[in-house]
Amino acid sequence: MRISVFGLGYVGAVSSACLAAGGHQVIGVDKNATKVDLINRGASPIIEAGVDEIIRSASQSGNLQATSDAARAVRESELSLVCVGTPSEVNGSLKLDFVRKVCEEIGAALRTLERYHVVVIRSTILPGTMRSVVIPTLEQQSGKQAGADFGVCFNPEFLREGTAVNDYYHPPKTVIGELEARAGDRLMELYADLDAPVFRTSLDVAEMVKYVDNTWHALKVGFANEIGAISKALSIDSFEVMDIFCRDTRLNLSPYYLRPGYAFGGSCLPKDVRALTYRARTLDVDTPLLNAILPSNEAHIRRGIDLVLRTGQRKVGVLGFSFKAGTDDLRESPIVELIERLIGKGFDLQVYDRNVNLAKLTGANRDYILNHIPHIAKLMRETMEEVLDHADVIVIGNGAAEFTQVPNMLRAGQKVIDLVRVKAPRGNGAQYAGICW
Repeated sequence: MRISVFGLGYVGAVSSACLAAGGHQVIGVDKNATKVDLINRGASPIIEAGVDEIIRSASQSGNLQATSDAARAVRESELSLVCVGTPSEVNGSLKLDFVRKVCEEIGAALRTLERYHVVVIRSTILPGTMRSVVIPTLEQQSGKQAGADFGVCFNPEFLREGTAVNDYYHPPKTVIGELEARAGDRLMELYADLDAPVFRTSLDVAEMVKYVDNTWHALKVGFANEIGAISKALSIDSFEVMDIFCRDTRLNLSPYYLRPGYAFGGSCLPKDVRALTYRARTLDVDTPLLNAILPSNEAHIRRGIDLVLRTGQRKVGVLGFSFKAGTDDLRESPIVELIERLIGKGFDLQVYDRNVNLAKLTGANRDYILNHIPHIAKLMRETMEEVLDHADVIVIGNGAAEFTQVPNMLRAGQKVIDLVRVKAPRGNGAQYAGICW
């Protein structure tokens, strides 16, 4: 394929080199004359292991060249990759000047181009930027319609400095956000030989994925460093601790606990986070990341309460109020917290949980409900149907299997607030609200 790559910085140079090495005809585009000259002389404009050799070979074969002429690059290619920088502004927002300028140049070139052309953004941009900046700019400058006259995709990169070439050929995944399938099909041709899972999705999801990846990596670094600081203060080998931690791929390094839902609770997580951060304070170890966990959880509880308040209804039913499905444990259940706050605000509540049956409670749970939350015991009903008949707003508090059909059982005007995504939302959006979906 004939490809133009806009921006010959880190991502653009690596992408240009590897695409050319794969047999594609690549023309790099940059306003920096030095970078253009280096590429045309077969030299790399960046310092990165392996890139020098690839560029030299690709230049000698004629598969890679560079220019400062954007219009020429678009005319001589079928697909354009935009790899320009998006640096931070002082307030943390992204500087989109380079993206906007390149889109203006590509759009102007598309105005006189009679054949179909695909524009692919590889630059890291915040969710919504494709629809609010990239597509409008291309359409305004070209006088054409995205998705009909030309294609648009967002294709985030996952290249690490120092291992970029290996990362290009062995990516963890390939993500293609596409405005229409035709553009996505064309882009897929670039990655046909790469052994990696492919996710073809919407523009917005693809934009968000990049930020989730990088924020998660930053979070992991911060977490490991704070655990290391506490361990050092206790004369514990932090490397051994984290090595054992990372060996657990069932829970620790896995999708478990990484599904959006309601706040955490139960007898372990809140107590242990509280205890560890207390111990850090006694050691004079500052752990802002760990200290933020419980306030973050509290903020999520408030989101659930706010969803109920915004309905304007007073008769509320709660289905499932143990801290998770399959247990009768009510200790530090975030659903119990929600119920108590709604009671305090004067709501008319009924609650149901098959596992939290007062007649079957024994030991710690019996003591807890009788001595700590007797006011909630009075609200318990024997069947889910009783609660459904009573309430104008149904709150699904845990993922018990019997609740999966509740969104399909609503009467006219009745609303459901799903805190655990028991079922993917469908149908009447006015009757269904997920806490964070």
